[in-house]
Amino acid sequence: MSTLEKTDTGKAGSLSSDLLLKAFELMSTARNLSDIYEENAKITSKYVHATSRGHEACQLALGLQLKSQDFLSAYYRDDSILLGIGITPYELMLQLMAKRDDPFSGGRTYYSHPSLKRENMPKIPHQSSATGMQAIPSTGIAMGISYKEKQGLVEYTSNEDKPLVVCSIGDAAMTEGEVSEAFHMAALKQLPIVFFVQDNEWDISAHSSEIRFGDAVTFSRAFPGIKVKSLDGTDFIQCYNGVREVFEDVRRSRRPWLIHAKVPLLGHHTSGVRKEWYRDDLEAAQKRDPLPKFIKQLEGLGFAAESLAEITRSSKAQIELDYTKALNAEDPQPSDLLLHDYAPTPITEEKGEREPQGKQATVMVDCALFAMQEILAKHPEALLYGQDVGKRLGGVFREAATLGEKFGDNRVFNTPIQEAFIIGSTVGMSAAGLKPIVEVQFADYIWPGLNQLFTEAARSYYLSNGKWPVSSVIRVPIGAYGSGGPYHSSSVESVLANIRGIKVAYPSTGADLKGLLKAAFYDPNPVVMLEHKGLYWSKVKGTEGARTIEPSEDYVLPFGKARVVLSAISSEEKLAVITYGMGVYWALAAAEQFPGQIEIIDLRTIVPLDEEAIYSAVQKCNRCLVVTEEPVINSFAQSLAGRISENCFKFLDAPVMTIGSVNVPAIPLNTILESTMLPNAEKVAQKMAEVLQF
Repeated sequence: MSTLEKTDTGKAGSLSSDLLLKAFELMSTARNLSDIYEENAKITSKYVHATSRGHEACQLALGLQLKSQDFLSAYYRDDSILLGIGITPYELMLQLMAKRDDPFSGGRTYYSHPSLKRENMPKIPHQSSATGMQAIPSTGIAMGISYKEKQGLVEYTSNEDKPLVVCSIGDAAMTEGEVSEAFHMAALKQLPIVFFVQDNEWDISAHSSEIRFGDAVTFSRAFPGIKVKSLDGTDFIQCYNGVREVFEDVRRSRRPWLIHAKVPLLGHHTSGVRKEWYRDDLEAAQKRDPLPKFIKQLEGLGFAAESLAEITRSSKAQIELDYTKALNAEDPQPSDLLLHDYAPTPITEEKGEREPQGKQATVMVDCALFAMQEILAKHPEALLYGQDVGKRLGGVFREAATLGEKFGDNRVFNTPIQEAFIIGSTVGMSAAGLKPIVEVQFADYIWPGLNQLFTEAARSYYLSNGKWPVSSVIRVPIGAYGSGGPYHSSSVESVLANIRGIKVAYPSTGADLKGLLKAAFYDPNPVVMLEHKGLYWSKVKGTEGARTIEPSEDYVLPFGKARVVLSAISSEEKLAVITYGMGVYWALAAAEQFPGQIEIIDLRTIVPLDEEAIYSAVQKCNRCLVVTEEPVINSFAQSLAGRISENCFKFLDAPVMTIGSVNVPAIPLNTILESTMLPNAEKVAQKMAEVLQF
């Protein structure tokens, strides 16, 4: 069972008068903030917000003890934690009103969704609104810290210098599957993280009694590696002492804790969901207000009531000044919209030797393996993890063979079957200064990870106003080959292409895979590498061209640069074929029936696209066919065809056409059904003829 520790109702003990007064001033400030927001609801509710009203005591007890080396994942009503670490009320109001100088997001995201990267304060990577989503990235940070310590990449003079991670989270999030994944890895790896669970018993209008069988303490018993402390979240002194005990242990022992703080929700769920609409416990909740409790404690310790009242009045006066100032602050400019969509990459040109002399052609999977080996040997901040990539197997396609043996279990290791954690943890790993490379075993299993990819990884750089790019490489075997059936054969590029903020590569040769893997590693943005499993070993007839000379170690290939596979040289009608992955080889085989008439463009990357190469080929040939392995309807290929039509209409002698798989829900296991569904050279040749004869 989890170890449950209780802290008795606090006594001042070693808490200084200055600390207690500072805590009271900040608690008064937090309360005055929520008051002024409510008094001016017609203005402040323009953008949805929540406040820490009722949660102030436990939040300040935690915020006041965080150090500059620590990391914080702040909950969407954690403005008291932010006050505790040193954020000013004026800065909070700039975010409340979505102003240009909002220090967290530049007016891009909600109140108390912070992102912070200041030298003298705890670091806060991008925070989203999605319930429970912060648990995995936070655990990823702790995993990154632990990795650096084990690898000797950091040194500390004392335990006090050791960083910890706080994941602040609500009690309703305990039912989220991704929270379970985070708890599991924190317990398994014994990571320096504190899950700070604020339990107000409400999930918007659903009370805990109707949606949860127990509280966070009950839930934590499934994870015996996590120690637990239960606190009265309305008692600042008890909470401060309890948090201090936990922090001291985490810094010393490097193990995970859960703090469960019971608090009343005295404010609205958000400004748009009013408490009086659905709650019948408001009077009982009000009796648990932490502010009058703290005042009573302070008076019992000898603080004068009038002095405390003066602090409250002074705080209120300053809040009013800050409110007026924030109200009149500059709004974002329209030109700000496009800032920080992608972090600039250093890889902008093809460099190194693509075909060194004296080498034999190498299968695609080995080009990837050698690229990984070179990256890991050169960069101690690089590591590889995912399902079955460890030294026992080295990946189900042997794409990581020997890496575990060469670089050790700390750098190349297996994870549980937790695609959400595999992808989401890279957000935290990157924040900790590492360069994670992870694998999702098959594209069919990427779906549980899309929540993290879309909500956390893809939006971090943009919504943090450029402070927190996510540098991660996500390798995904993809495509149909050898009767893999409905769960090992899918194509998913259309979904990925619609996640703004990530890059997507889809190479068709070993040289391109190695060059793009290197470019992806040095890219500060999240990159998904789609690697067709049918090309890995060139076992499919006609795919021998995927075997290439392995490029030199310094070879890099920038994203957004297509490859001309075949040039059209005939004086007859010509056709530009735009494709990628296995489509390159179907097109090459089909082109043999139309000598000199076909120009084939291999995209190599789907995001970004080499529009210049695409449009140039279409203008040269005046006809275009887009070839994909996906079903065409609502696909990336169909979207690309539309883009080509829009930009090249005056050059076209025929409609832009597409060919892909038959539009059915899944790829059947039976070989006959599989081949009937998929494109092939013969089908592509028929479509080529149709476009050329139009």
